[in-house]
Formats: sequence, structure tokens, C-alpha cells
Amino acid sequence: MKLRWSRTLTLLPALALALGVTTTVPAAADAPTVRSGWNNYSCKPSADHPRPVVLVHGTLGNAIDNWLGLAPYLVARGYCVFSLDYGQLPGVPFFHGLGPVDASAQQLADYVDRVLAATGTSKVDLVGHSQGGMMPRVYMKFHGGAGKVNALVGLAPDNHGTDLDGLTRLLPYFPGAQQYLEKLTPGLSDQMVGSDILNRLNDGGDTVPGVHYTVISTKYDEVVTPYRTQFLNGPDVHNVVLQDLCAADISEHVAIGLVDRVAFHETANALDPAHATPTTCTSG
Repeated sequence: MKLRWSRTLTLLPALALALGVTTTVPAAADAPTVRSGWNNYSCKPSADHPRPVVLVHGTLGNAIDNWLGLAPYLVARGYCVFSLDYGQLPGVPFFHGLGPVDASAQQLADYVDRVLAATGTSKVDLVGHSQGGMMPRVYMKFHGGAGKVNALVGLAPDNHGTDLDGLTRLLPYFPGAQQYLEKLTPGLSDQMVGSDILNRLNDGGDTVPGVHYTVISTKYDEVVTPYRTQFLNGPDVHNVVLQDLCAADISEHVAIGLVDRVAFHETANALDPAHATPTTCTSG
């Protein structure tokens, strides 16, 4: 197994680039986030922001590093903000989202129940980046989450799959490679275009009733391409392209979730549409 993991880990830098992984040093614990008012289980939602916000990281991300920009941004605006780790594989610290998507969705289900119990609320709002914008849809469709979610905001979500920046096009040239990825990193193969979980997720329609959906994309996305495959179809869907709001915005797949203040402002608008303000290049 050590040999297999050593071989797998040699692939992770390329896969990390393909899936928009950051190169920040992983945080050691949740304590810094609690001191910042984030992941604070004593937080009670206000009348202005009556639902807690749960942040769902992307592939090879984690509950802290993915959200060093957006979490404080939302806390400063009065939200109770929480984040989870999901999709952990044995012996692989810090870099999560590699386990089966369906199992990750059950982890999200358990975490949402924990947040609801702590805050005394009946629904959450979810904000996710990349896989974290798609996987909550599995939670809502197959794990009882539809009645517990008010809104889902996806930042560059792979709602209809990805070819891992072209890497999967190479798989037929390497016999056994796809089976290798499926066995050791099922969270990656689950996100490939045409995977079983994605086919089941999108069969019968992209949305479930009662949930407000927002997809925020960038035309410079180099991972989930064409970028319009990120969009959802449904009666309560708002699909947004950053460059339609700010033509000068050059954020790609990574930056849209980490540092883009235009995306942050549009996320805040999606969480509180009654008090939305125009999103421009100077928003934030």
C-alpha cells in the first residue's frame, strides 16, 4: 500500500493543479478560526441573517485553508459561518475531498445536522468551491438535505463533470490508469464527465424544489471547461459570470474561491437577495 500511495502521490501535484488546489500551508487546528468568529458553535444567527452558512471546500482542500478569504468576509457581515472537512482518505492528512462523493455527501449531512442543532435553526445556506459546489447537490438529492437547505452558492462548481484539465483524455493511453484512480482516489474519478454519481445526480433535472441556486463562474476557468457546463438549469437558478460583472476580472478556477472580492460580494448578494447591491469591480 505504501508503494501504491507513493505512486499516487506523484500524480497529486498535477491533479491538484487541475482541480484548483491551493499551495498554502495547511492550518493545524480550528482554534484560529474560532478566535476569528468562524466555526464558533456558540454563534446564534441574527434576525438580519437568520441561517448559518456552511462552507464546503474543494478537492484536495480543507475546512480552513480554502476559506481564509471568504469566511472572515462573511463573519464581518454578521453571518454565523462554519466549515467542515470531508472526503478524507487514510494516511492522507490535510488534503481532503478524495473519498467517494456519495460518502462525502453523507459527511455533509451529518455536519449540517450538527450545525442546525448548535444554532437552533431549521435550515442552512451552503457555499461551496469546485467539488464543494457540486457535492451538496448529492446531499440534497440522496441524503435528505433538500428540506434543510435554503440556498446553495457554487463557486466554479463541476456540476456536470470535468476532464481534470484534459488529464482524463490521456487515460486510454495508460491501461489500468482509470481503475487505479477509481480505487485509490474515488473522489477524483467521481467528478469525471460521465461518472455514475454525476449521471444519477443530473438525471431528471439539475435542481430540487425549494432551494435557491446560484452558480458563480469565470470564463478563465481552466479546470471545469467549458465553463458554462458549471451552470444549472431550473426554476430557481441564477447563473453568473464574473466578467459580466467586471470585465477586468481575471480570476481563474483557484482565485474565484480564494481571493476574488467580486465573487465574494456576489456570494453575499445570493445569501441575502433582499438587500443585494450591484456587484462591480470595486465591490467588497
